[in-house]
Amino acid sequence: MASVIPVKEKKLMDVKLGELPSWILMRDFTPNGILGAFQRGYHRYYNKYINVKKGSISGVSMVLAAYVLFSYCLSYKELKHELLRKYH
Repeated sequence: MASVIPVKEKKLMDVKLGELPSWILMRDFTPNGILGAFQRGYHRYYNKYINVKKGSISGVSMVLAAYVLFSYCLSYKELKHELLRKYH
């Protein structure tokens, strides 16, 4: 017999498309809720990639790649104007 799990307790990957709006509305968007979500994400990432017996460079390289992408997105407005200039 299949157990019925409330929508609030489901993970995002388990939510069906029709249940998505109600699942989003049940999330905690207070400052403490958002801070808790970032803390859970940090601890999950740390335990999966950094705090392991046989570690590799993959955990640190993902953080560096995210930083490079984020900084590129922030400076895109200035970089866009560089494309239009001609150097001759």
